[in-house]
Amino acid sequence: MKRYTYTESKDTRSGFGAGLLEAGKQDENVVALCSDLIGSLKMNDFIHAFPERFFQIGIAEANMMGIAAGLTIGGKIPFTGTFANFSTGRVYDQIRQSIAYSNKNVKIAASHAGLTLGEDGATHQILEDIGLMKMLPGMTVINPCDYNQTKAATIAIAKHRGPVYLRFGRPVVPIFTLSDQVFEIGRAVMLNKGKDVTIIATGHLVWEAIKAGELLERLGIDAEIINIHTIKPLDEEAILASVKKTGCVVTAEEHNRIGGLGDSVAQVLAKQLPTPQEYVAVDDSFGESGTPTQLMEKYGLNAEAILIATQKVLLRSRTTKKKL
Repeated sequence: MKRYTYTESKDTRSGFGAGLLEAGKQDENVVALCSDLIGSLKMNDFIHAFPERFFQIGIAEANMMGIAAGLTIGGKIPFTGTFANFSTGRVYDQIRQSIAYSNKNVKIAASHAGLTLGEDGATHQILEDIGLMKMLPGMTVINPCDYNQTKAATIAIAKHRGPVYLRFGRPVVPIFTLSDQVFEIGRAVMLNKGKDVTIIATGHLVWEAIKAGELLERLGIDAEIINIHTIKPLDEEAILASVKKTGCVVTAEEHNRIGGLGDSVAQVLAKQLPTPQEYVAVDDSFGESGTPTQLMEKYGLNAEAILIATQKVLLRSRTTKKKL
């Protein structure tokens, strides 16, 4: 098992803030809009550097999406900023009609996604956003795993033509990817090569997958671990190549098991390579108030849950092989 270490932990939303500032330096057409959550979205540095390129919309998220769509007509590259719940569920009609339908070059930056929003509770913890956004034709969906990858993703999507949904979070998590990485939209990252099981993770669950890999190694299980930061377009080639080798797969995500990464992987496998699969995800429920750690443990979104899912899928895989 390849070893991953870290010396610093930071929230992925700060990676977005750093990436937005750098994207603004690289292209004068980059502009930012916010719905009264500047501090939460870490937009302060961008605003300080480019005050004339920032628009405070207030608590009017639907209006923000319409304004962003209009700005693209003049060649601007707008980044909208608010919580993931308000970036999707509250404004889905505006995104569908004004942005996705006409393929507007809007970057929807969505913070505080998933259960790890924490104490704010179920009304703010959206767990359906990946599903909502990936169903929109032409929408790119990205869910990076740490500060460095979020920064790199933000810079990359500013150069990408077309609507993008960028999902990130509030909690402090280990920084374990390279600071000078090249972010390739739609290209999976191989974290560890293995032969017994494929573990495909996204977002905050990538670090948990790495920890699970170390636990599995102690049990004599050699896990192949893949970081899927781009859920749409999905790197089908990487998934199929891995599963052909291992014969079974576990998907891990901070999202409802319906409509997320696991469903996307299952669709690929169902069409091309039927394979035993286990999900590590929220089991079709809303969240609740609690600390991020408490919630991740209660809803089974940690290394231990990935280990258990791996043991289950390995047993299923062996049983299937015996029947054959």
